[in-house]
Amino acid sequence: MGKDTKGFFRRKWFLRIISLILALFLFMYVNGSKSGFLRQNTRNNNQSSALMSNKSVTLRMPLDVTIDNNKYIVSGYPQYVKVKVTGPSALVTTTSNTQNFKVYADLSDLTPGKHRVKLKTSGLNSELTSKIEPQYINVNIQPRKTITMKVTIRLSTRDLDNGYKLGRPHSDIQTVQVTGSRDEVNKVNRIVAFIAIPHDAKDNIARQVTLQAIDRNGQTLNVVILPTTTNVSIPVSAGSQSSSSSDSSSSSSEESEDTKSSSRAMTQNDSSDSSSETSQSSSSISNEDSSSSSRNQ
Repeated sequence: MGKDTKGFFRRKWFLRIISLILALFLFMYVNGSKSGFLRQNTRNNNQSSALMSNKSVTLRMPLDVTIDNNKYIVSGYPQYVKVKVTGPSALVTTTSNTQNFKVYADLSDLTPGKHRVKLKTSGLNSELTSKIEPQYINVNIQPRKTITMKVTIRLSTRDLDNGYKLGRPHSDIQTVQVTGSRDEVNKVNRIVAFIAIPHDAKDNIARQVTLQAIDRNGQTLNVVILPTTTNVSIPVSAGSQSSSSSDSSSSSSEESEDTKSSSRAMTQNDSSDSSSETSQSSSSISNEDSSSSSRNQ
């Protein structure tokens, strides 16, 4: 039995089968290692390609203006511009997330007036390129001016329902500082705190109102007002007969004073007219006397 077993293992076909099996295992092992290596290389190449490939992104950036703000006011330029950034994908993505660069217009060497200025970027990575839209802007440089003006309160109505009356409005701010370009500040006619009054108001009114700079035509002007708001209080009271009679007597008194003034003015006019007529009459009489005396001669 032992001899048969040894003979079996020594047979050629058995050795060939074992060799074939070992060869298959070796082949599968080598191919598996090679495939893994290729996959790893492919993955690395893809990552490298992703890092090295170019990419573009358009960003909305605030526009900085370089000028002496203590002396000049600049108007007419946009607050934001578009910037197309192109370069390696990783850098573009980082720049898009951080936006660690700026777009500016250098006006430091320009004189007052209107100018056309080219926009520039600062702080952008040297491997990136940028295209600004618009590339040029129009600006208006004006000398800075500051004045002090009184605050005027304007109410939407003074008539309330149910006999209620509005008292005298009060503002906790009497004067403000108005700053802007010289041309714009010169147009300011008044600083207004406008309050919309409901017709059915019965309680005292207290509002925080934003101040506006108005020109002679009632148009709002582009200036800076400091402080920008004021607190306005308006007393509201119920009307009464006594107050009505007091108001009527007051108005009657004013009317009588106006009547007296008118009477005095009319009297003065009449007296002046009388004097004129008297002088004309005297002149006529003297002329007649001179004529008669000449005839007698």
